[in-house]
Amino acid sequence: MKPKIGIIPGDPSGIGPELIARLLADEGVAEAADILLIGDAHVFQAGQAVAGQDFDMTAVDAETSDWTEVEAFAFHAMDTISADKVQVAEVTEAGGASVLRTLDQALEFAQTGVIDAIVFGPFNKASMHLAGLGYDDELHYMAEKLGVTNYISELNTLDGMWTSRVTSHIPLRDVADTISEERVAEAVHLIHNTLRRSGLERPRISVAAINPHAGDGGNFGTEEIDILEPTVRKLAQGQMAVDGPWPSDTVFLKAVAKEIDAVVTMYHDQGQIALKLLGFDRGVTVQGGLPIPVSTPAHGTAFDIAGQGRADVGATRAAFDIACNMVTHWDK
Repeated sequence: MKPKIGIIPGDPSGIGPELIARLLADEGVAEAADILLIGDAHVFQAGQAVAGQDFDMTAVDAETSDWTEVEAFAFHAMDTISADKVQVAEVTEAGGASVLRTLDQALEFAQTGVIDAIVFGPFNKASMHLAGLGYDDELHYMAEKLGVTNYISELNTLDGMWTSRVTSHIPLRDVADTISEERVAEAVHLIHNTLRRSGLERPRISVAAINPHAGDGGNFGTEEIDILEPTVRKLAQGQMAVDGPWPSDTVFLKAVAKEIDAVVTMYHDQGQIALKLLGFDRGVTVQGGLPIPVSTPAHGTAFDIAGQGRADVGATRAAFDIACNMVTHWDK
């Protein structure tokens, strides 16, 4: 059976609607999954207009009908924002409220089995906070909605290279005090389990150091000696393919050379800088630790080019492909 993928357009003021239109027109997408579009008709139609695409959407009530049997793309209509409230390339409360409502509906459909996974166009956190997000990011919002209490973290991937983070959206000054053996182990286990659910039987994982030159034997900090090295040893003794800590200015060379599949980083930008330099228009964010696959392009709403028909669909297509692949391997 095909994966059932729910798609929401993201912030209507950004490039999300255009990206979804380009995705649906991309070769092989319609054949790869049963796709349920969730949101406002005028938002999807505006995306088609910007992208220069024109395809049919068949209205369904996804809660009560077998939407996978309809012709064209199944479309569960919502009324989250009026057309006159969509202000292209602007942070707005209305745009953030639209995102939260479509996301809530997609999460509900995932919980009830209407869809197997969610792919979403880029969100704008400022707009979402104006609309009452109430959390640091969308991952924690989703975790609360889904009743998740286990360890969660955004995961990033590019061309088969993955990263997880021990800390994420916190001030850099707090990173060293937040790192612990437990958090490092959780980050390693999360990326290991996610990669297995993406089809890798034995993921190869390297842990990045936090200090320059991996602490230089304690001369530049002792976190490697006190926390990272003991944690890696314990994980490796458990038959997990993990090594490190490696200096963060060289560990990604191992990943580029395909010697490893994933890098566990200590803080947000440590991995993000590397992946975005290697392929900003192809990177994907996977919401790690949730009970369903949820993916999105790693870039943002790109207000600087919104409405201009210039958005690159590469990362969105990669997010879609990853979601389909994870559904297929999810029970691992």
